[in-house]
Amino acid sequence: MSGSQNYINHVALVLDASSSMSHLSRKVVEVADQQIAYLARRSQELDQETRVTVYVFADKVECVIYDKDVLRMPSLQQLYRVGGMTALLAATLKSQRELAQTAQLYGDHSFLTFVLTDGQENASHHCPDAPAKNPRELIQAVAGLIQTQEDNWTLAVLVPDQMGKREAMQCGFPKDNIAIWDATSTQGLEEAGQVIQQATEKFMVGRTQGIRGSRAVFSTGAQAVNKDTIEAAGLTPVDPSEYQLIPVTREAAIRDWVTECGHTYRTGGAFYQLSKSEKIQARKQIAVLEKKTDRVYTGPEARALLGLPDTEIRVKPDHNDDFTIFVQSTSVNRKLVPHTRLLLMI
Repeated sequence: MSGSQNYINHVALVLDASSSMSHLSRKVVEVADQQIAYLARRSQELDQETRVTVYVFADKVECVIYDKDVLRMPSLQQLYRVGGMTALLAATLKSQRELAQTAQLYGDHSFLTFVLTDGQENASHHCPDAPAKNPRELIQAVAGLIQTQEDNWTLAVLVPDQMGKREAMQCGFPKDNIAIWDATSTQGLEEAGQVIQQATEKFMVGRTQGIRGSRAVFSTGAQAVNKDTIEAAGLTPVDPSEYQLIPVTREAAIRDWVTECGHTYRTGGAFYQLSKSEKIQARKQIAVLEKKTDRVYTGPEARALLGLPDTEIRVKPDHNDDFTIFVQSTSVNRKLVPHTRLLLMI
């Protein structure tokens, strides 16, 4: 592909508009509009063209916006109306089949779809858009579709509970392209919006590094990091003379421990090992440590590597055999956890 060809992203939102979503309908519009505003901003910053498609589904599936330039998107306020059952499988099939007819000429095209539902499939078998009436055949149709999608297709789903996750896995959704959200509250929907934004950020940054699609769009934290992603992100290790790794043998405040170990404490110069799920603010620096070599990588690329957007986000210390995440501490009395390490920039 010549360097002059542009990146074109086709991002689709497939939104549940069944009756049970009525208590969230205003919030759905708000979260979708926020996501579109974010996509518009990042498309300009990363010089990528983004086109947005929106489907809403209840008893039937309706495409309300098709492949429209993200910079010209209207609010979804007039377009999202709730009422009816949940034709989830029909919506998934229709959205992917119709998007597959989109021209992919002259450019590096990539398709990213988020399906958001608050309940189980219960209406596709009598939905006019469904290719089959038998639920098992519908599941097989979705699984077959996912299996045959090219490498520049990413299909992800947000479901309300473990049962929804099991059903999504039966339909062939990759495990790391399924997220569970709290469908009972506007707060839960707000968090789902953050998860979508984080996944989109990872996707768009990945595009600049030649990654065309993902089967782990929701994986954040250490399991998103490996040797290839480090090379792809253009990370260079910090010079070993510029940092020290100090074992933490008992619970202590970060400044006390640094001085007790004979070092000078500088605010922002010490990084604690991520040992539990926690919120990381946008301005906090991240460092990743390669366990085998004790090489350390930091800077904005380390954030991008973990797929973290430049907003506050919750990160899990997901187990990774090769890498450990460290987070910059800006407080003097953060409690250090025994049996972890402290990364001190010198």
